[in-house]
Amino acid sequence: MNSKTKYTQRIKSEAKRLGFLSCGISKAEFLEQEAPRLEKWLNQNMHGEMRYMENHFDKRLDPTKLVDDSKSVISLLLNYFPSEKQKDPEAPKLSKYAYGTDYHFVIKDKLKQLLHFIEEEIGEVHGRAFVDSAPVLDKAWAAKSGLGWIGKNSNLLTQQVGSFYFIAELIIDLDLEYDTPVTDHCGTCTACIDACPTQAIVEPYVVDGSKCISYFTIELKEEIPNSYKNQFDDWMFGCDVCQDVCPWNRFSKPHNEPLFNPKPGLLEMSKKDWEEITQEVFSKVFQKSAVKRTKFSGLQRNISFLKK
Repeated sequence: MNSKTKYTQRIKSEAKRLGFLSCGISKAEFLEQEAPRLEKWLNQNMHGEMRYMENHFDKRLDPTKLVDDSKSVISLLLNYFPSEKQKDPEAPKLSKYAYGTDYHFVIKDKLKQLLHFIEEEIGEVHGRAFVDSAPVLDKAWAAKSGLGWIGKNSNLLTQQVGSFYFIAELIIDLDLEYDTPVTDHCGTCTACIDACPTQAIVEPYVVDGSKCISYFTIELKEEIPNSYKNQFDDWMFGCDVCQDVCPWNRFSKPHNEPLFNPKPGLLEMSKKDWEEITQEVFSKVFQKSAVKRTKFSGLQRNISFLKK
């Protein structure tokens, strides 16, 4: 067994030990197919107020601009599918990924452990960890690494476990064995397109981010346009509709990451509890949560917008 094969196997088995769902590796090189796609998407203003998407265009497409002399992009998936959902069917809805501790903290910690393992086992390897907070096209790299295909809702899908997982990367200056992409298994299905409450999936594989409920409830800082009244399907933070209806998510299995377990009492909160939520309760329930991103005022705005 050559060293490249040996290192690749060791990295993948350590990723599994750390709790990652799967690990795929691809060559760190310019994403040729993504470049025109990203440019067109930005030119059509589908990023809305997410101006940061316009920054670092070259870095988004070329990992060697993020890590000097990088050779490999290690893509990792971490399951967050919960075993339970919110109890009150009338309550404003929270995206499943936000039930527990903010994934940035959880994954960053695991990535640091994996990088440390690589340095210990292999020697002087330089790299950086990325969890959707840097200009990296996570889904494109995961697809290139054979972890799934990009579906019509623009999420990464896998036949085995659907799409309820986070994607993260390590970009390192070590040559490894590279995986190959898998085929698309969306077929003629249009469930996600048909179900999207705001028609944000404007054509198969293209999501207009500026029409997405997740964009309105998390990214948009000003008032939500009134033209979208009664179109939010009761989502107050994020939206899972296009994933909930995806046939591949029949195969989702509950995660086993304790930090992703819901905060005590969160799933029991009634419609009334949410409508009367105070700053104190917000701070307590969402202490280390991704929901903090929208702030108390933002969540209040979202909940008010849902009132008929």
